Amino acid sequence: MASQNAPALDIVDETFLAVPPGTVAAAFADPRSWARYWPDLVLEVYTDRGDQGLRWTVRGALVGTMEVWLEPVLDGTLLHYFLRATPETALRPRELRREFDRRARAAKTIALGLKQVLEDGRAPGVPPRAEQAG
Repeated sequence: MASQNAPALDIVDETFLAVPPGTVAAAFADPRSWARYWPDLVLEVYTDRGDQGLRWTVRGALVGTMEVWLEPVLDGTLLHYFLRATPETALRPRELRREFDRRARAAKTIALGLKQVLEDGRAPGVPPRAEQAG
């Protein structure tokens, strides 16, 4: 049984994207994108690390913290996603397992969606496109 202070949900996901970290960071930079990715959560940035990602406090359906850490790896970015939160309303164990699965699948769906859009048809083995100077 989890301690009273431990989050009920502790989700970790990693996905490699063959684009520079700044390209991935831009996908999370606009707060309007957060409502698309996590419509039932209210996020407040407590650490903006630029091309290394963001950390948020989470309110709404969940209460806790969330982080997107962007690690430069090889010719791209390893997108690390962390969600450590507890449902605002107490859930039974079976409901909590379903919520864990739903949130984990949603995280992977977001990452794979970004991969598809940001890599823009890049074939395996082909170097990523260079970031455009802003």
